[in-house]
Amino acid sequence: MEQRIGSSSQPLEGAGFDPAFIPGLTSPASGRTEEDGPEKEPESADTEEVDAAESAEASPSEPEEDTEPEDDAPADGPVFEASDRRARLVADHRGVRMALDDQECEFRWDEIGAVETETARFGKRYTVTVHTPDRRWYPIEIEAPARSRFTQWDEELDAVLDAYFETESETESPTEADAD
Repeated sequence: MEQRIGSSSQPLEGAGFDPAFIPGLTSPASGRTEEDGPEKEPESADTEEVDAAESAEASPSEPEEDTEPEDDAPADGPVFEASDRRARLVADHRGVRMALDDQECEFRWDEIGAVETETARFGKRYTVTVHTPDRRWYPIEIEAPARSRFTQWDEELDAVLDAYFETESETESPTEADAD
């Protein structure tokens, strides 16, 4: 009778077993099998090509162009901007963009379910929270130079939301509203 030593099952993959696993963003740790053997070292000709490519990237002869398409044409509508030494919030015709230190996120207007503002009872923190339709929320706190800026920021943000943010009741047709 022949017996195998070791487990015949394949290792499991996913967030439950690998904390660094993010579906769609990272590939599995290794797609090799035991039969493939160890990885081979690159040949010297390959390393010379890599070194040449790296040095060309380090000193480009022509300026690099942004690959991300942006709306260069500014809209005539209102724009809200608030920032402090760490955080920055911009709301305009493209949507809401938030940045904290080196982390950034952007929400288009069709991705936003609600925008909520809150001021601290004491202190100078102005909190803006973006809620998405899938019940997630993304808050950012901005320290104002003075508490008097809170009313100014509320008015500016309300103007942007009135101009660009469409609620469900505005997109609902009159016949649907009458039926309810």
